[in-house]
Amino acid sequence: MLLGLRTVIYHVPDVARAKAWYSAAFGLSPYFDEPSYVGFDVGGFELGLHPDMSGVQFGNNAVAYWGVPNIEEAHAALVAHGATPADPIADVGGDIKVATLKDPFGNLIGIIENPHFKGA
Repeated sequence: MLLGLRTVIYHVPDVARAKAWYSAAFGLSPYFDEPSYVGFDVGGFELGLHPDMSGVQFGNNAVAYWGVPNIEEAHAALVAHGATPADPIADVGGDIKVATLKDPFGNLIGIIENPHFKGA
């Protein structure tokens, strides 16, 4: 019934500023770019930026993890672009490493280096 992860949406108070930040931090241009929504194709999955802040409360109850080939390099690049470390890089066993950072808008970004998982 479920096809797998397709889209992660981050709510942002300034979609133009967020679009510029994610374009620089992720090294991508959006494939969909409207004032009401900006979408990036990140390795076959969608990162959406949504400017509607009504009812949004930032928290740490859910984190989407984006796969990276080298977590130390990815972590350093995101910090260089202004992300703030939330949880340090941790080896969780089986050669898998994870970390979380906060973007400049308060959203948590998870990154994972997992040599065992190969997406479809």
